[in-house]
Amino acid sequence: MTITLERSADSLAPIALPTISRMVGVGTASTGTSITQPELLELLAIDDPKVRSVFLNSAIDRRRLTLPEPDAAGRRAPEPQGELLAKHKRLAIEMGSQALQACLKKAGASLSDLRHLCCVTSTGFLTPGLSALLIRELGIDPHCSRSDIVGMGCNAGLNALNVVAGWSAAHPGELGVVLCTEACSAAYALDGTMRTAVVNSLFGDGAAALALISDGPGETRPGPRIIKFASFLITDAVDAMRYDWDGDLNRFSFFLDPQIPYVVGANAETVIDRLLTGTGLRRSDIGHWLVHSGGKKVIDAVVVNLGLSRHDVRHTVQVLRDYGNVSSGSFLFSYERLVEEGVTSPGDYGVLMTMGPGSTIETALVQW
Repeated sequence: MTITLERSADSLAPIALPTISRMVGVGTASTGTSITQPELLELLAIDDPKVRSVFLNSAIDRRRLTLPEPDAAGRRAPEPQGELLAKHKRLAIEMGSQALQACLKKAGASLSDLRHLCCVTSTGFLTPGLSALLIRELGIDPHCSRSDIVGMGCNAGLNALNVVAGWSAAHPGELGVVLCTEACSAAYALDGTMRTAVVNSLFGDGAAALALISDGPGETRPGPRIIKFASFLITDAVDAMRYDWDGDLNRFSFFLDPQIPYVVGANAETVIDRLLTGTGLRRSDIGHWLVHSGGKKVIDAVVVNLGLSRHDVRHTVQVLRDYGNVSSGSFLFSYERLVEEGVTSPGDYGVLMTMGPGSTIETALVQW
């Protein structure tokens, strides 16, 4: 099956591109305590003015977090790595189950319809993978095919979408789901360093699921069609976002280079130009931008370098405000809000964009 991309009057003839699959349902979930930035500063007893400023100037109002319980003196001690891994497993299954079922309900489907489950997480390591644990937890048909994407970070939702879109194209009419579930509370280090503050001020817990189906012969389903993907690995910044073992803390610790927003912004045009190459489309033809809620400076850098308006990234900004950075599923939280807004029209084009370790920018072009 192919679709025709419309070109402007002064362009060449239309180009036919293959339709990969359709996005037919989205659902999200979060768990833990909804906590504001000032409340979190108080709970963690952070007094350093520089650290406080990182929290209070983040453009985040509140996030969902599952923090360690306070001791008798009211202090919250750092959790050992083993406890953090157990927390990740528990929260990932809890949030993932809720997001998956919400997504299927939106798609008018049930667990018995599921034929492929691709699970994404970077906030803990599980063997067997999350897909196997959810199949057991929810009683999904054990013949359901599955895949797990681990450790790719905030960009991984689009890597998974690429995988499941390919699976969907090979299995017309069958239901596949991308499930991103990130228990960022299980990747927190509770100390007073600026490195830790940058991470602890930003990430929140959340899960998001997206259902995909390719039209079978003679079928036309509602939902945007995925047309094309484009990626860009910024090899000069391969160490700018990383998850390292901290021997002093005896646990893993996430690192974000302060130059990341500028690195992402400076390379945003490169990957978007590649995405649109051969389609006859210009950036001005894109009506909907669903950008990863990576942080205020990241969003601002993308806006400036791509010439976007604040309206273009309204959902990205709102998700950051209400949930913080929920890693790989952030762009699906924005997509859910766009669906609920009900402003898309047939023929509209959209760009999905995520950024993460590598450093990597992932994109997808869709059409309603």
